[in-house]
Amino acid sequence: MNPAPNLVMVGPMGAGKSCIGRRLAERFGLEFVDVDHAIVEHAGASIASIFEHSGEATFREHERAVLEQLLLREGQLVSTGGGAILDADNRRRIRERGFVVYLRVSVAAQLERLARDRSRPLLQRDDREQVLHALARQRDPLYREVADIILDTDTLSPGDATAQLVLRLAARWQSQSTTA
Repeated sequence: MNPAPNLVMVGPMGAGKSCIGRRLAERFGLEFVDVDHAIVEHAGASIASIFEHSGEATFREHERAVLEQLLLREGQLVSTGGGAILDADNRRRIRERGFVVYLRVSVAAQLERLARDRSRPLLQRDDREQVLHALARQRDPLYREVADIILDTDTLSPGDATAQLVLRLAARWQSQSTTA
């Protein structure tokens, strides 16, 4: 068993972190927290607006501050944004305060799942496939660095992915309170 006070979901956009995360949180009696939604509340602006008016660097500052505060708490399933692992301090905090599930997805599956999505600032370009390949090359090693479990979601429905993770988590993760 690998005890940790939180479950943390990492992976690229379109991997299923929010959908599968909500299901897992319910199954394990955890509070579901979406870091991107918490950033919107913290900043008082949409992610697209932050990117447009202040840039990605400002968004990453909000992300770092929000993630740091969230990970101080316990009993949560924290669904991170795809780029949260770019920051070394974020990776350290994620490893220290969470049992980490990396939901892996191929670029082909991302393109299919995100075909109609116009809300993601990094994909507001004509070369979506090239962008996703570049992001995968950069981020996959970082996701692997923090992961306790890796699950490929390409061919899995959210229900099937959840069922597989419930079994794997039951065997490998134990919720641990650090304030006992």
